[in-house]
Amino acid sequence: MKFGAQVTVYRNTWDTVREVAELLDAGPWDSIWYADHYLPPPGIKEEEHLAAQEAFTVAAATASITKNLKIGHLVLGNTYRNPALAAKMAGTLDHISHGRFVLGIGAAWFKREHEAYGWTFPSMKERQDRLEEAVELIRALFRSGEPVDFQGEYYRLDSAPLSPGSYGDPIPILIGGTGEKRTLRTLARHGDVMNLDGWARGPMTREYFQHKVSVVNRHCEDAGRDPGEIRHTVLMPTFVTNDEAAAERFIAARGLGEGTAAGPKSYVVDRIGEMIDAGAHEIMIGGIPTHHLDHYQLVAEEIIPAFD
Repeated sequence: MKFGAQVTVYRNTWDTVREVAELLDAGPWDSIWYADHYLPPPGIKEEEHLAAQEAFTVAAATASITKNLKIGHLVLGNTYRNPALAAKMAGTLDHISHGRFVLGIGAAWFKREHEAYGWTFPSMKERQDRLEEAVELIRALFRSGEPVDFQGEYYRLDSAPLSPGSYGDPIPILIGGTGEKRTLRTLARHGDVMNLDGWARGPMTREYFQHKVSVVNRHCEDAGRDPGEIRHTVLMPTFVTNDEAAAERFIAARGLGEGTAAGPKSYVVDRIGEMIDAGAHEIMIGGIPTHHLDHYQLVAEEIIPAFD
């Protein structure tokens, strides 16, 4: 079983992020993940001046100081970068890491940072249209080996090479979001990794996970694709504590949904085990502040070994 951690890049410094990355790389962890925003979410006006470190830069720095961890984003916002530029950056990062990069991408949702930086924030339909077109283009660049021509409504390529491209096998594409009509269809057509996002306030239960997987499988059938080609992952906010009130505060402060893994060790192990039994291939632990290295160590020593 694989375990990763989503590490915060807001309201902190690169030095604190580096300490976590080095700790994870030396431990039983398989992957590290960063979000992608230009203002600290969720969008409190008084906090806009606080640090929000650029996601690709942090990932590249992480690649240079680690040897073992897969590195990715949960998730890049498609509207922030031309997708061909994102593919170029991904290819370079995959070479820096010697094949350890996963490109995670979604439609983007944070309207305020678009306003702050002068970017257009399209309608939900257009953002979904753009995402599907972008992922198709990126997949073509990752897998072609030859210059790519692409003529879409929003993006175009004219005999564009990707060099450096993937370091070895094609860079996997993780699609963020669980919208059943569009996002999961885009995943089924062009993605490699599904992620159930515990921050999205959905019920983190076996039934919810398996329902979303069944939707992906139906879209795969419609697209003529083998659903076995898609890995299933879960980002699970986690807080190991024997203090019931503290667990309740963790859940309430973040507006989290049913089944969040906050509570005693036995409860956290049961919650994670439920998602593994449901078919998850990887669990990403979220919600640990970067300055709490002891909490990462606690998960490494008390939770992950339960699934050896």
